[in-house]
Amino acid sequence: MEFTIILYILLGIGFLFFFNWLMGYKKGNITIDFDERFFNKKEYVEAIKNKLESEGKEVAYKGNGRFNIDGKNYLLIDRNVSMGGVPLQRTILKLEK
Repeated sequence: MEFTIILYILLGIGFLFFFNWLMGYKKGNITIDFDERFFNKKEYVEAIKNKLESEGKEVAYKGNGRFNIDGKNYLLIDRNVSMGGVPLQRTILKLEK
Protein backbone atom coordinates (compact mmCIF):
# COMPACT_ATOMS: atom_id res chain seq x y z
CA MET A 1 0.00 0.00 0.00
CA GLU A 2 2.71 2.51 0.98
CA PHE A 3 4.83 1.49 -2.02
CA THR A 4 1.92 2.18 -4.37
CA ILE A 5 1.37 5.67 -2.96
CA ILE A 6 5.08 6.50 -3.24
CA LEU A 7 5.11 5.16 -6.81
CA TYR A 8 2.13 7.38 -7.78
CA ILE A 9 3.79 10.43 -6.23
CA LEU A 10 7.05 9.77 -8.08
CA LEU A 11 5.19 9.22 -11.36
CA GLY A 12 3.29 12.48 -10.85
CA ILE A 13 6.48 14.42 -10.19
CA GLY A 14 8.14 12.77 -13.20
CA PHE A 15 5.19 13.71 -15.41
CA LEU A 16 5.39 17.35 -14.28
CA PHE A 17 9.11 17.53 -15.07
CA PHE A 18 8.53 15.93 -18.48
CA PHE A 19 5.64 18.30 -19.25
CA ASN A 20 7.70 21.35 -18.29
CA TRP A 21 10.59 20.14 -20.45
CA LEU A 22 8.24 19.46 -23.36
CA MET A 23 6.69 22.93 -23.11
CA GLY A 24 10.09 24.63 -23.16
CA TYR A 25 10.33 25.78 -19.56
CA LYS A 26 14.06 25.50 -19.13
CA LYS A 27 16.65 28.00 -17.99
CA GLY A 28 17.83 30.05 -20.94
CA ASN A 29 14.89 29.24 -23.23
CA ILE A 30 12.49 31.90 -24.47
CA THR A 31 8.84 30.91 -24.85
CA ILE A 32 6.25 32.91 -26.77
CA ASP A 33 2.55 32.09 -27.14
CA PHE A 34 0.74 33.51 -30.14
CA ASP A 35 -3.05 33.79 -30.24
CA GLU A 36 -3.08 33.33 -33.99
CA ARG A 37 -1.48 30.48 -35.91
CA PHE A 38 1.20 31.14 -38.48
CA PHE A 39 1.43 28.82 -41.48
CA ASN A 40 3.76 31.02 -43.51
CA LYS A 41 7.33 30.70 -42.21
CA LYS A 42 8.29 34.25 -43.23
CA GLU A 43 5.32 35.77 -41.37
CA TYR A 44 6.07 33.56 -38.36
CA VAL A 45 9.70 34.70 -38.20
CA GLU A 46 8.61 38.36 -38.53
CA ALA A 47 6.09 37.93 -35.70
CA ILE A 48 8.80 36.43 -33.47
CA LYS A 49 11.22 39.25 -34.31
CA ASN A 50 8.57 41.93 -33.70
CA LYS A 51 7.58 40.40 -30.35
CA LEU A 52 11.17 40.18 -29.10
CA GLU A 53 12.12 43.63 -30.39
CA SER A 54 9.08 45.11 -28.62
CA GLU A 55 10.59 43.66 -25.41
CA GLY A 56 13.83 45.56 -26.11
CA LYS A 57 15.87 42.64 -27.45
CA GLU A 58 18.23 42.80 -30.41
CA VAL A 59 17.14 40.09 -32.87
CA ALA A 60 18.58 38.75 -36.13
CA TYR A 61 17.26 35.76 -38.06
CA LYS A 62 20.08 33.64 -39.46
CA GLY A 63 17.96 31.12 -41.40
CA ASN A 64 17.05 27.46 -40.83
CA GLY A 65 15.15 28.30 -37.63
CA ARG A 66 18.18 29.94 -35.99
CA PHE A 67 18.10 33.33 -34.31
CA ASN A 68 20.73 35.54 -32.73
CA ILE A 69 19.14 37.30 -29.77
CA ASP A 70 21.23 39.73 -27.71
CA GLY A 71 24.41 38.01 -28.94
CA LYS A 72 23.27 34.45 -28.11
CA ASN A 73 22.23 31.77 -30.58
CA TYR A 74 18.78 30.18 -30.35
CA LEU A 75 17.04 27.39 -32.24
CA LEU A 76 13.32 27.70 -33.07
CA ILE A 77 11.07 24.88 -31.87
CA ASP A 78 7.39 25.13 -32.78
CA ARG A 79 4.75 23.34 -30.70
CA ASN A 80 0.99 23.26 -31.13
CA VAL A 81 -0.87 22.86 -27.85
CA SER A 82 -4.57 22.51 -27.13
CA MET A 83 -5.51 24.81 -24.25
CA GLY A 84 -9.12 24.26 -23.27
CA GLY A 85 -9.94 22.96 -26.74
CA VAL A 86 -8.44 26.02 -28.43
CA PRO A 87 -5.22 25.43 -30.39
CA LEU A 88 -2.29 27.54 -29.23
CA GLN A 89 0.95 27.99 -31.12
CA ARG A 90 3.84 27.89 -28.66
CA THR A 91 7.20 29.15 -29.84
CA ILE A 92 10.23 27.88 -27.97
CA LEU A 93 13.59 29.47 -28.67
CA LYS A 94 16.12 27.02 -27.26
CA LEU A 95 19.47 28.42 -26.21
CA GLU A 96 22.27 26.77 -28.19
CA LYS A 97 25.49 26.18 -26.34
